[in-house]
Amino acid sequence: MFSDNTLTPKEAIRLCALGTLAAGPRRYSALVNGIRHFISRVLGPSLELMGTNIELLKYEGLVDAIDGVGMEDDAELAITEAGMAEMRSLLIANVRAATTELNKLIVALKFRFLHLLEVDDQRAQADLLLDVCESELARLTDLRTHLADEPGYLIPWLDHDIGLLEARLHWLEDFRGRLEEPQA
Repeated sequence: MFSDNTLTPKEAIRLCALGTLAAGPRRYSALVNGIRHFISRVLGPSLELMGTNIELLKYEGLVDAIDGVGMEDDAELAITEAGMAEMRSLLIANVRAATTELNKLIVALKFRFLHLLEVDDQRAQADLLLDVCESELARLTDLRTHLADEPGYLIPWLDHDIGLLEARLHWLEDFRGRLEEPQA
């Protein structure tokens, strides 16, 4: 992890792999293809991220081969207890306040696997995402206020981004409220 307890690109891939396996065993090839599909649809093609070695998960004891010897014979993989603990640790990591491509991926992964956490941890993650959104909104609003009298097209562009953040903030507030409701 980075020093601010946020995920590195390699850890984002680990989270994607472990979360996918938490839903049920998969063949190595299906896991790799699923990760590649998800990452490329969220970020676009990313050779930097796809170079991460999934095979390390087996050697670290985070996944086990159910059948077959290993990755080379397309073994069916299942997550271990240690893998579940690692997935939870990655899933509750912080998110940086600035909007970046990596943050977009991490937020998508949080929403994809949030249901795997206990409800209190889900609420804590919703609160974290609300804080990140509020910080980003405050940062852009301050920039807009500071540059309000400048000519050009920056202010309309900032207004657009601020509107998107306000809509996201309302959505996250509604989402957080739904987590308060008793589960049926």
